[in-house]
Amino acid sequence: MAEQRALAEQKGTAESGRGVFYGWYVVGAAFFMVFVSAGFRQGYGLFVPAWGDHFGASVAVFSFIASAGWVVNGVAQPVVGMLADTHGAKRVTAWSLAVLGASVAGMAVAPNVWTLAFFYITFASFAIAGAQFTPVTPLIARWFVRKRGAALSVLTAGGSAGAMLLIPLAANIEALWNWRAAIGAIAGMTLLLALPLVLIVLRDSPSEMGLAPDGDAADAVSAARRGPIPEGPLTVDRWRNAYRSAPMWQLTLTYVVCGVTTAIISVHFVTFAKTEGVPETTAAYAFGLLSFMNMTCVLALGVVSDRFLRKNALAVIYAARGVGFLALLVLPVSSGLWAFAVIAGSSWLATVPQTSALAAEIYGIRNAGAITGMLTMVHMLAGAVAVLAAGLAYSLLGSYDVVWLASAAMLAAAAFLSWLLRERELSARFSPVRPAEA
Repeated sequence: MAEQRALAEQKGTAESGRGVFYGWYVVGAAFFMVFVSAGFRQGYGLFVPAWGDHFGASVAVFSFIASAGWVVNGVAQPVVGMLADTHGAKRVTAWSLAVLGASVAGMAVAPNVWTLAFFYITFASFAIAGAQFTPVTPLIARWFVRKRGAALSVLTAGGSAGAMLLIPLAANIEALWNWRAAIGAIAGMTLLLALPLVLIVLRDSPSEMGLAPDGDAADAVSAARRGPIPEGPLTVDRWRNAYRSAPMWQLTLTYVVCGVTTAIISVHFVTFAKTEGVPETTAAYAFGLLSFMNMTCVLALGVVSDRFLRKNALAVIYAARGVGFLALLVLPVSSGLWAFAVIAGSSWLATVPQTSALAAEIYGIRNAGAITGMLTMVHMLAGAVAVLAAGLAYSLLGSYDVVWLASAAMLAAAAFLSWLLRERELSARFSPVRPAEA
């Protein structure tokens, strides 16, 4: 008992001397990186009217550019994930931000639509993959064990904050000056703020600073008491081996549904509202509420999932989103839009930290970048196909009803698949088997 009290006092002294655990600064830097990159990506539709007027191109042209960008972004995900596993997330994210900032600056001065498309599809869409969740997920997983869900949720909230704050800022700059100034401002934020922050703050592992995960004391006695970092029975030495077990396919199929349903709304939400007689500004405010609800609930769910089963949180998330799609189907549009924003918004990006944490805890941190990249790739490719399919369905049927019904059905199936996942038997949180590499 005396030894335990001494260890506790030693740990408390170490923590009080350190102040805020440095891992939270790492999360903060990654949050701002995602804030900028996600804000740019989700703000694409903001500039389409101005681009159409300036370049004399149709909406169909910019829809094709957006879809092609989704495909490139999807293909890039496993590439940046594997690079992060091999060379470290800091190096990958720094290069990605540099390329993203340069390509966005190129878009700002593009003389014609094809030059703009070249920069967006070839460089910006690829670089966004390295400036978002895939490379930094294993990094955060190394800095946090007990608080992993909360840390990943803060990171994910950066995407919602970017949509909620950066898009209105860009819209105001566009209104005051023009679209070139707005895009140039985003390029400046990327190169002058996000990139230096990543270079200065990010560290690939707490061991680089003589620290331990979660801010625990890093001395030899405490390390011995903590024991080795646990791994589950399905931990893999190579990412390909993850596909030999059922949980990887469960996570993949549910993430496909996530990609389908989020992509459809991101592209078709305003169009749906407009065809139903709802002003575009009202639809935009509803989407803003969706982003706010998502940011709030992502943070809450992250804390909850650290105390309970993540697979149950995933099941609730998919089920809630399904109810949101049913609201679009059965309620009058004037109220259905707001009901969807509140109900589905509470689950929008909440799948990201839960899926990423589950993958890392079931298959190990060593290949978390590659595995997260593969999951995100199918998410993006499924979204690209869904955007085109939803547009075709509306063109043929003159209504989005079939799209909403199909989305609700897929989300119900995703909720059931998530609930079936045997987390307690397979996650390193519950069944440690052998030590992981640092």
